[in-house]
Amino acid sequence: MNHSLTTLATADDQLGFFGRDPLWLVLLKAVFVFVFLTVTVLIAIVWERKVVAWMQLRIGPNRHGPWGLLQSLADGVKLALKEDLVVAGADKAVYILAPIVSAIPAFMAFAVIPYGPADHQVSIFGTRTTMQLTDLPVGVLYILAVASVGIYGIVLAGWSSGSTYPLLGGLRSAAQMVSYEIAMSLSFAAVFLSSRSMSTSQIVEAQQHTWFAIVLPVSFLVYTVSMVGETNRAPFDLPEAEGELVGGFNTEYSSLKFALFMLAEYVNMVTVSALASTLFLGGWRAPWPISAFWAGANHGWWPMLWVTIKIQLLLFLFIWLRGTLPRLRYDQFMKLGWKVLIPVSLVWVLMVAAVRALRNEGYDIAEVVLHVGAPVATILLLSLVWNLFRHKEKPVKHALPDTFDPMAGGYPVPPMPGQQLPSVPRRRSRVQQPQAQFWESGEPAAVGGTSTPKGAEDA
Repeated sequence: MNHSLTTLATADDQLGFFGRDPLWLVLLKAVFVFVFLTVTVLIAIVWERKVVAWMQLRIGPNRHGPWGLLQSLADGVKLALKEDLVVAGADKAVYILAPIVSAIPAFMAFAVIPYGPADHQVSIFGTRTTMQLTDLPVGVLYILAVASVGIYGIVLAGWSSGSTYPLLGGLRSAAQMVSYEIAMSLSFAAVFLSSRSMSTSQIVEAQQHTWFAIVLPVSFLVYTVSMVGETNRAPFDLPEAEGELVGGFNTEYSSLKFALFMLAEYVNMVTVSALASTLFLGGWRAPWPISAFWAGANHGWWPMLWVTIKIQLLLFLFIWLRGTLPRLRYDQFMKLGWKVLIPVSLVWVLMVAAVRALRNEGYDIAEVVLHVGAPVATILLLSLVWNLFRHKEKPVKHALPDTFDPMAGGYPVPPMPGQQLPSVPRRRSRVQQPQAQFWESGEPAAVGGTSTPKGAEDA
């Protein structure tokens, strides 16, 4: 009980460092967050095109700037200067508002990401301040709430376009993001139980000795899969399936509005990567080999470097998945979210809560493993035995009918393997074909009778 009160008091002390900055410093921090996200997006786009080109043995962008580093900036300028088209059947007010609704929450979610420790302030123009815009007692819930608003922008973009394919893409994206937000939220629950806080700065502080990616590996894996599905990235880029939906919810958008959707997608990638580093990878803390022999690695401006490196590594994971994995079918993707990630997350949260409760009651680690691990191992063993010895029915092969009717279902269908299309009766041609005339020598006469066979003149 005393330990819990001490933890709450420490959390209050950590949050006491926020809300004291002057207005000009708050605006300066907000501008820095905006510039940091924008520059990171520009770097990520070039990096993605370079890495995917390297994976596919291509050259990649190499024209604009040294080694093509300004290609993403050139593309952004080109999109901004292109002609802005508005579909005639669109709801213009919602059509214009949708990309704004998608882009603004993506930037707002980054406000509570810590760049450094709250109790070690840095000096900016002579004013001591924390390396974080702000923090809340429910900072992670704030990120989830703000990220959920971005779904409205995608749904409204598909609906307001007045076209079928954007509407289907918007509905797909909404179902996808809602489904994977549930698994993502459940992965956060184990972090809350382990750190006893929902504040981002306090969660990083709780990883002083061991990162939560090691303590909570299942939550880290579930979150990694969920963040790829949440951002509509390959292999989960189902709303943009070109073979089915032409382009997804942004099919009817062009110019700056299309650029806002692309910007929101990449900013969301940066945000979920920063959140993963904050919750599971120690946040601004230096990796173990560096922090072991360098005492000042987590002080001053150095923590910002470790956060940036971790974000870039997670962005490389996004790029790696896009360059190697094919797109899943929509039913497979939804099955993964509802039948795999959510049940696994629920069982894992139950186990973490049981372990935390037993540890609070004073049980040692051996007793905790016995009380929690033994029932789980028993259930897994019984399920394995049941799967091995259960009666599996062999699939019945249905015999194909002898006659194939391509219009049996009311619309033409192709034949199955082994079936033959019936012969189609054809009418006789209206053009009379000239008959080939054979001479005694066996050579045919020319068509139309305009030429004479060899030897005819002699005859």
